[in-house]
Amino acid sequence: MTSTAEPELGRARKRKEDARLITGRTRWTDNIALPGMLHLAVLRSPAAHARIASIDTERAAKMPGVRAVRTGRDLAAVQGSLPCAWPITPDMKAPQAPSLAVDAVHFAGEAVAVVAARSAAEAHDALDAIDVDYDDLPVVLDLDAAAAADSPLVHEELGTNRSATWTFDSAEAGTGGDVERALAEAEVRIDRTFRQQRLIPAFMEPRSVVVDPTGDQCTMWSATQVPHILRLMLATTLGVPEQRIRVIAPDVGGGFGGKLQVTPEEIITFLLARELGVPVKWTESRSESMVAAHHGRDQVQRLSLAARRDGTVTGLKVELLADMGAYLRLVTPGVPILGAFMFNGIYKFPAYHFSCTTVFTNKTPTDAYRGAGRPEATFGIERMMDELAAELGADPLELRRKNWIERDEFPFDTVSGLTYDSGDYAAATDEAVRLLGYAELRAEQAERRRTGAAVQLGIGVSTFTEMCGLAPSRVLGSLSYGAGGWEHAAIRVLPTGGVEVVTGVSPHGQGHETAWSQLVADRLGVPFEDVAVLHGDTQTSPKGLDTYGSRSLAVGGMAVVAAADKVIEKARRIAAHLMECAEDDVEFEAGRFGVRGTSRSTALGEVALAAFAAHDLPEGVEPSLDADATFDPENFSFPHGTHLCAVEVDTETGRVRIREYACVDDVGTVVNPLIVEGQVHGGLAQGIAQALYEEAVHDESGTLTTATLADYLVPSAADLPEYTTGRTETRATSNRLGVKGVGEAGTIASTPAVVNAVVDAIRHLGVTDVEMPCSPQRVWRAITGARASGATAPEPGGGTGSMNRVPGGDR
Repeated sequence: MTSTAEPELGRARKRKEDARLITGRTRWTDNIALPGMLHLAVLRSPAAHARIASIDTERAAKMPGVRAVRTGRDLAAVQGSLPCAWPITPDMKAPQAPSLAVDAVHFAGEAVAVVAARSAAEAHDALDAIDVDYDDLPVVLDLDAAAAADSPLVHEELGTNRSATWTFDSAEAGTGGDVERALAEAEVRIDRTFRQQRLIPAFMEPRSVVVDPTGDQCTMWSATQVPHILRLMLATTLGVPEQRIRVIAPDVGGGFGGKLQVTPEEIITFLLARELGVPVKWTESRSESMVAAHHGRDQVQRLSLAARRDGTVTGLKVELLADMGAYLRLVTPGVPILGAFMFNGIYKFPAYHFSCTTVFTNKTPTDAYRGAGRPEATFGIERMMDELAAELGADPLELRRKNWIERDEFPFDTVSGLTYDSGDYAAATDEAVRLLGYAELRAEQAERRRTGAAVQLGIGVSTFTEMCGLAPSRVLGSLSYGAGGWEHAAIRVLPTGGVEVVTGVSPHGQGHETAWSQLVADRLGVPFEDVAVLHGDTQTSPKGLDTYGSRSLAVGGMAVVAAADKVIEKARRIAAHLMECAEDDVEFEAGRFGVRGTSRSTALGEVALAAFAAHDLPEGVEPSLDADATFDPENFSFPHGTHLCAVEVDTETGRVRIREYACVDDVGTVVNPLIVEGQVHGGLAQGIAQALYEEAVHDESGTLTTATLADYLVPSAADLPEYTTGRTETRATSNRLGVKGVGEAGTIASTPAVVNAVVDAIRHLGVTDVEMPCSPQRVWRAITGARASGATAPEPGGGTGSMNRVPGGDR
């Protein structure tokens, strides 16, 4: 049997879901309107740290349209404490985290009261009638100050602002040598402190929740990334039987980790709807989102790197302070710990030590933000490699070549305890060098420096890998994570020949419906258009662990493939019975079963109809053509790539302009190149935004001063460059298709590429670092400060020896 149909795998299909999404012909949570529905508004604390002396709700309760006003004390007996599913150490300190503050507030924006009214306008009007009397307490915002023994306490009952200290040491783990010895014996030692600024996910669709308590089930619609996890956590937090809760994530307008959460507003809306017996909706404003939805990043990184004079790295020590904000949310403490396994990057470090102390401050809680710990680690190691190159007078790419894992060394056991299964860093780098025109740009850079041009040119390098496809369950268990990493899927072949795919992963812009349709169309030989993908509803898809950590394809997609294979095997038995032949003689290709060596065949749809009719089935075969499968990989997947950025820096104004950006990513087997390209472009935008534009800033009282899009600088298309992208391909060995993740790659790689480029442009002026975001003011201050101190630095590639060759110089 020979197929003439074009394979779907690798085909650049336009996304099925785009037609409804970009035209607005879909059902966002805020579009939902139910009979008798009330609207919820939340009163938030203006104080970052204060005791609640009193709350007077009497006037608000009498306002037009108001049905109920509730405070934390009203709900204290039933609201429980918001869950944290990742206790990173046995002695981790975790405060109670009420959805509505009861006795005190610990960050500006914390919810203190809610109003339910007939309309959103009436609910918000009533907020102004609530009188709250606060007794101010000391505010702690700086990480180092918070970690100090004499610091004011965010939570007095804990007796400290330090939540936990998590360490990994290669000598103790048996994965490498003693890092202190490596540092003591180093011919070259680099010590640097970097700051990962606080970021706001700024997803397109604000968070929204609707709860309908009528009937036997309580149904929640939520703009969430994690409907299955949310359902479980609602049940455990509130003591409601899980089978009485249904959670639906309709089309969700972006998340970036910002909707990987069990939020106070979900708990409050659920409780009010059950108490009042009518549907209740809450939808946040943009400013509410920026103040109260969790933030990301916010670390101080203190790094020490040991090397020989020839550029060979010999040890890496990492000490982090990570800001938890005021509370531990769902996976807050685990986010920086994910970086522990990635600080060594693609390099063969013989010795490694990682330590992270998590600290409370009076700021909005942090949690996952695109990449979750891995962008922070990549930034740290890629900045350090550039600093080492500068110290040695070596070209930064050649330094990386000297230290990275070679293609023939895979699988490779890293110093941090992971096993990288596949990769080809040289191939990706060579292609990126070609796309950028690296040698030509280095020559232009030298000429600008020679002439003392006001606008200098810098070239930034970022070579990276990441652990994604978050699973395997046993590894997550070893890290004390509160769930597994498996994923589930089901496939139903309908009597009419159409196919329904039920997936446990829940999309919010990734293109699951298209990619899953392509996988199933190829596997079952049915038309792409005949496949429907169902998701995001715990009743339709009762099993799943949702979407985060670039796990959708590498874990969820593999469950879909496994379910399709089970369908084929069941159908083969029925087809053999219908064609009166031995099962071993039946071949399957392009949607048809045939008898080997004959012209007899039957289509998958015909087998499905026969199974439905059940008139003549083999003994013991059930009358359906359905199958379920669960996939739990043996290892993470490890996409990698090389990103190169050329920037122009005006030394008189500090303005940075990205002139060229070239990146080559290896994401294993590509299902849909159009989706891959879109994910890379979106990731680049967020990574560049961290490097140049975005930062959540608080004033000395703890008020977020960047609480609108007029103050928090999210770049537009006009602020971003054209990208030159390419791909290489080394198959993953952790799954049958060889796929790796792509959703976070652009964000992980681009930030250090841009910052390295900025520093490279002005390093000859004595600048060794510019704190992110590299705004014109910060760049200008770095230049003027270096000039005032008389600092100088070696020219790039200005040393001697074998590492001084400029890549691409012979082209």
